[in-house]
Amino acid sequence: MSTVTQPNSIQPNAIQLSSIQLKNISQSFTLNEAKVTLFEQLNLTIKQGQSYAITGPSGAGKSSLLMLMSGLEKPTSGEGCYLTGSQVASLESLRTYIGFIFQQFHLLPELSALNNVALPLKLRGDKTAVSKAIAMLTKVGLSDRMHHSPSELSGGEQQRVAIARALVFQPRFIFADEPTGNLDEKSAGDIANTLFSCCKENNAGLVMVTHSEGLAQRADHIYRLNQGRLLKDSNHNRESKILEAAYVN
Repeated sequence: MSTVTQPNSIQPNAIQLSSIQLKNISQSFTLNEAKVTLFEQLNLTIKQGQSYAITGPSGAGKSSLLMLMSGLEKPTSGEGCYLTGSQVASLESLRTYIGFIFQQFHLLPELSALNNVALPLKLRGDKTAVSKAIAMLTKVGLSDRMHHSPSELSGGEQQRVAIARALVFQPRFIFADEPTGNLDEKSAGDIANTLFSCCKENNAGLVMVTHSEGLAQRADHIYRLNQGRLLKDSNHNRESKILEAAYVN
């Protein structure tokens, strides 16, 4: 087993790109005294600066896998680690370097879009939180909506706020759980463009769980989780480029 360094040993401004490694990961739970296994012995490497889509039927364990690789949950068995150059750390230490985007947005209803985006920075003691939030909301096309509350925004606008909130502190990895699941087709396409372009600009790794084949095809890598097995689609690169051009145009 690799030696795990303390979280503060990772340098935020390190030049080396980071990666997440899962080795022989299994996840199960007990339901009505019966053991339910979501997946067993999965191996996966996620690299900063690349995009990944995880597809598969409902109940296959896609969201659980997302939570495991982000360090927010622990596996039943197996090992996960976070690598930066030659430094190895636990996945729990990754929490400082990730942003999360949810299908349900999870914006605070009493706060404006601006304050929803600035809040994570304020909690970290960043005195430039508001100016950074303004810049990020402008980047996602909400410069004229930043003082509106979530109830005054459309679904697509709320998801843009959620993207801005996830990216405002320049995380190394973005995890998105059905980021377009609640949106109409046009809004979904716009959000996909925003998400991919912002992650590319910030050199962030992007991991998405999605039922949308169109969204999945835009990723650099596609994996399908079904019946406890994680299989990579190695034949989608050409289709990905064609679909990306269609979205952009």
